[in-house]
Amino acid sequence: MSENFWYLKNCHLFERLSTDRLKQVERRAKSRTFSAKSPIYLPAEASEAVFMLASGRVKLCNFTAEGKQSILTFIDPGEFFGELAIIESGQREEYAEAVEKSTVILIPADEINKLIEEFPHVSMGVTKLMGLRRRRIERRLKYLLFNSNRDRLANLLLELAEQYGKVTSDGVELSIKLSHQELANIIGSTRETVTLMLGELQNENLIRTGRRKIVLTNMEKLAQSVSVAVPKLNQTLLRDANQATKILDPAGKTIS
Repeated sequence: MSENFWYLKNCHLFERLSTDRLKQVERRAKSRTFSAKSPIYLPAEASEAVFMLASGRVKLCNFTAEGKQSILTFIDPGEFFGELAIIESGQREEYAEAVEKSTVILIPADEINKLIEEFPHVSMGVTKLMGLRRRRIERRLKYLLFNSNRDRLANLLLELAEQYGKVTSDGVELSIKLSHQELANIIGSTRETVTLMLGELQNENLIRTGRRKIVLTNMEKLAQSVSVAVPKLNQTLLRDANQATKILDPAGKTIS
């Protein structure tokens, strides 16, 4: 069996499909590997397929009126993106870029729509995927509109801890490596401001920073400072909806 089949088989959305039905999907699917910083699709391109990330990491972005990059969200292995192609054809508004070397599986939108019609659990899974991703973006938009730079950054660090936090002897380390510029692109600020705010949070003994490394040394106090609940570690919004799973390669090894 091809690698595409194994990637699809180990995706939670498709795990209840029969082998024959999954092979039908696999025959229409195509895989591509993108090097780091390569565009996967651009704004104004035709929206005709849904993408599943098999390995690597992808970011979805927009450009502001001033030409600056605004990062909407990150996509991890097992997640779908470009899902609005299911609803309507047309042109894409955002663009997708590989953060690191990434393998992506393209599935025609009409094939996903057939699965939605045939299998209620696929329909429910896609609905939850769209709803929870919208919730994630709306939550970020809320603190972008109404909070200071310091609080925007604190909220972002807590959100990243929920998705990528791992407990260490020093605190909760973010396993995702982001530059100061990338953090700024997410919260709508500047690299200089983010560097200043990170320094202030470190002086308050709330975080510890290193080269592309951030550890939340007092996550409870950080959450209290922006009046939000302490995030549950290792439980992303997609995992809450059972939409993400470990992706295995054909040899049965987990791809992180």
